[in-house]
Amino acid sequence: MGIDLPVIWFTIIVFSTLMYIVMDGFDLGIGILFPFNKDATERDMMVNTVAPVWDGNETWLVLGGAALYGAFPLAYAVIIDALSVPLTAMLIGLIFRGVAFEFRFKATEEHRPFWDKSFIVGSYLATFSQGVALGAIINGFSVTNRAYSGPELGWLTPFSLFCGLGLVVAYALLGSTWLIMKTENELHRKMTALAKPMLLALLAIIAVVSIWTPLEHANIMQRWFTLPNLFWFLPVPVLVLLASWGLLRSLKRHAHYSPFLLTLALVFLGFTGLGISIWPNIIPPSITIWQAASPPQSLGFMLVGGLLIIPVILVYTFWSYYVFRGKIKADEGYH
Repeated sequence: MGIDLPVIWFTIIVFSTLMYIVMDGFDLGIGILFPFNKDATERDMMVNTVAPVWDGNETWLVLGGAALYGAFPLAYAVIIDALSVPLTAMLIGLIFRGVAFEFRFKATEEHRPFWDKSFIVGSYLATFSQGVALGAIINGFSVTNRAYSGPELGWLTPFSLFCGLGLVVAYALLGSTWLIMKTENELHRKMTALAKPMLLALLAIIAVVSIWTPLEHANIMQRWFTLPNLFWFLPVPVLVLLASWGLLRSLKRHAHYSPFLLTLALVFLGFTGLGISIWPNIIPPSITIWQAASPPQSLGFMLVGGLLIIPVILVYTFWSYYVFRGKIKADEGYH
């Protein structure tokens, strides 16, 4: 039995995407939370919690995009064509967020509000665009002769817009629980108070998406609600409820670390639910990873490079977070 290279590369892309969602998620979440905190000193502390690591977080986005281009060129071509508008908006948002991140520390008091607003707008635009793209992928694409054949605005649907809103809430929860872990005193209390309504809003969004997708797509309905699949996949919603209950309890007792860890569990479970819904398609509703894959020789050649570079990325990511572990003080950080 040979090595299934398309599955290996699909796993690498899924892992890279999940790492990006987690790491850049709380990063973007801080920008999303800026409007809820007007205190200039606390805003600086919020940014300082991610200042040493924020640009490295986006390495996973680059890795995932490059792997998709090399391993599944058909999927890359279709997705880029179908989602050119939201993906361009995402990149513009990330650029605005990155520039504002650097400039707000150097700006005069007169110009600081402009860069704060740029940081907020960039964070919201990048996050919302990612959610819209995710919703469009779940809806699927029309492909004819190995090319996207759907309408130019096929991505613009009520479901994809709702997913955009959902990802904003999810990143806000990630950001608030990250700040709970990294700060103390008044800012810690503010983020603890914010996290509860964010969690409840996210659970409502998860419930709506969980009902909407099977009603809209018969194949997803069949995947989740036929026997024996129902019993195999039941642990996912059960674990979502347990993680949410644990998160509410940890917020009530003003815990420092468990809220973030439980939010990571929620993100992982949501990502797992998405994977169950679309597997084994990389271009829903009908093109599988094997149909979209590059030739085995190309996949094997790329895998050698991937197995060399991915451990390096993991090591320096772990090391950077380890070095800058602990709580952030008001007089410490990026200047």
